[in-house]
Amino acid sequence: MKLEIDTETNALTVHDGGKPRRLPLYSKEGFELLSDLWVKVGWNERYGYTFSWFGRPVIQLPEDMVRVQEAIWTLKPDLVIETGVAHGGSLIFYASLFQAIGRGRVVGIDIEIRPHNRSAIEGHPLSPRIALIEGSSTDAKTVSAARAHIKAGEIVLVILDSNHLYDHVMAELEAYAGMVSPGSYIVATDGIMSELADVPRGEKSWVHDNPTRAAADFAAKHPEFRLEQPAWPFNESKLDRTPTWWPGAWLRRVG
Repeated sequence: MKLEIDTETNALTVHDGGKPRRLPLYSKEGFELLSDLWVKVGWNERYGYTFSWFGRPVIQLPEDMVRVQEAIWTLKPDLVIETGVAHGGSLIFYASLFQAIGRGRVVGIDIEIRPHNRSAIEGHPLSPRIALIEGSSTDAKTVSAARAHIKAGEIVLVILDSNHLYDHVMAELEAYAGMVSPGSYIVATDGIMSELADVPRGEKSWVHDNPTRAAADFAAKHPEFRLEQPAWPFNESKLDRTPTWWPGAWLRRVG
């Protein structure tokens, strides 16, 4: 696809194999096309590697952080289980939300929690709300250890942010979906990989080997889960699609 931006006439021309389409630059479709391109270029330039939360690096797109914050405020889960710890910024982010809400805990799982990251997380003022589990997220012992943190009747939200290849995400979905409370979600993050196969830092295999495909296939096999992006609690625009690294990520437990 080729985009031509004309800021003199405020027009956007789209060339996608058929007859060129000319549309207003300042429009819903214009925003979506430019946002998709912005997300791809930003990912390639490591834009998501420029943020921190309460002192810890957080490798996320800020738009996704705001949307997951909205979901947490609406659900008010008792527990967030996240696979993939890295520097711990996401764990601190969720813990800060729970601190503001007045309740809630976070469990972070990673195959390797590096000593300097563990020390920073465990020494953080929000550490009383955080538990760490080191081990492969799909290992039976790790899954059992995560489940042990759930108390009867609790609302549980699961966020998958470790190895993003199809087989691993599918295995995580099968392992953790049963922990999700009715009405809550399991989130297969970073499905933007499917759109990054053609960027310089991308991989051609990501067209098929990605979390979005895993989430769709999981939903097709599990009718108790439905692909459903949480509704925006506030929207005074005509927009209905978020610039995101997490397309097709949100699986809501409906039964």
